[in-house]
Amino acid sequence: MSADHGVHPGSVMLAGAEIREHTLPNGLRVILAERHDDPVVATLMLYRVGSRNELEEEAGVSHFLEHMMFKGSARYEKGEVDLRTAELGGNNNAFTTPDHTAYYFEFTADRWDVALEIEADRMRGLSLDPVEFEAEKQVVLSELAMGEDDPWRNLSQQVSEILFARHPYRRPVIGYAESLARMTPDDMRSYHRRYYNPANATLVISGDITPDDALARIAEHFGSIEAGTRFEDVAPYRPPLAEPRGERRVTTYWDDESRRLVIGWPTVPVGSREDDALDLISVLLTTGRLSRLHRRLVLDEGLAVNVSTSNDTRVDSGAFWLYAECAAGVTPQALEAVIDEELKLLATSWASADELKRARRILEASDAYELESALDLAEDLGELAIDADWRLVLNSKERYAAIRPKYLMEVAVRLLSFERRVVGWSLPELERLMR
Repeated sequence: MSADHGVHPGSVMLAGAEIREHTLPNGLRVILAERHDDPVVATLMLYRVGSRNELEEEAGVSHFLEHMMFKGSARYEKGEVDLRTAELGGNNNAFTTPDHTAYYFEFTADRWDVALEIEADRMRGLSLDPVEFEAEKQVVLSELAMGEDDPWRNLSQQVSEILFARHPYRRPVIGYAESLARMTPDDMRSYHRRYYNPANATLVISGDITPDDALARIAEHFGSIEAGTRFEDVAPYRPPLAEPRGERRVTTYWDDESRRLVIGWPTVPVGSREDDALDLISVLLTTGRLSRLHRRLVLDEGLAVNVSTSNDTRVDSGAFWLYAECAAGVTPQALEAVIDEELKLLATSWASADELKRARRILEASDAYELESALDLAEDLGELAIDADWRLVLNSKERYAAIRPKYLMEVAVRLLSFERRVVGWSLPELERLMR
């Protein structure tokens, strides 16, 4: 998405919004996106903390804390955040990733600053009532158990544990039953105090706002909160990811008739040129009926019922994922052989001009769609701001246009080789019993 310089010095225009950045004296980073197409304001608070910041014994605390942020603070008792939001006709939610945790609200423009009041109160501290803590712990444990009953999630997790080895990215964001079971309110309070502070936060306000007024309201609610400690000074050591030395494999079994394949490759941090190339490769391989793998595996040869890829880049590194499921009667060997043929072609022959044009248009359309609403715009700006640089959203079209066929081939050779991958199969339990 290209940008033009806005009216005010230091601002830029993006999708009809004027973007400005400020930092409060206590370190709170503020990004304002002024756009008056709808009388709506989205508020997004992001903390630079996720599952990669957890020690082994506190695995899952980031996600569990996300739940507890709605269970009581100094001014808002359990359930009052949701009740207040509903009374004002708004919307709220939250999510946790390996690299950050985010909380958002959507309100009409005449009442949006209630979100600031709520977020400032939660930043200052939580109630963490022991009874409520244990009750919500059971909710999280139930969520974990449901995930363990998902064969795709189960297989992907096994591949992740090999792919990321000693790095925290190997762990599921939700954590483990053992670490969650022994977690206490004091453990969580310490974690909240460590990371939930202005110096470790980014606040994005997007929509029908007046920037000076918005900044004054933000300063009123957050200006008196102590800066706290920056992420870099308190985050635990994360071992670097070692370069793989040969293909690795894992096989699991599931009580159904499906044969599922997950392949993962370690890749690069978010925001790099290789990241852009991997986005294009993912589209070339599996986006739409004309994509290489979908056309051959699903439409032409009927080897798979579905196939997809995902470029999942993160702060420390990333992964490129391939998912496929055998059609009835198709062996894993037959499906994998054809996938390998297509991966070899990717690394040895240039993508056609028409293929690249189509891939770029798909990515450009996706980027434009992600900027349509005030909340979408806030999330795009905020997640890039906390993980890399929000200005990356300004020139994605130009970056994709700069990726040439030769470079795509180089990235495929360097990052998506057979020697670097982890191959996971989930096979019918009956096959294990018959061995």
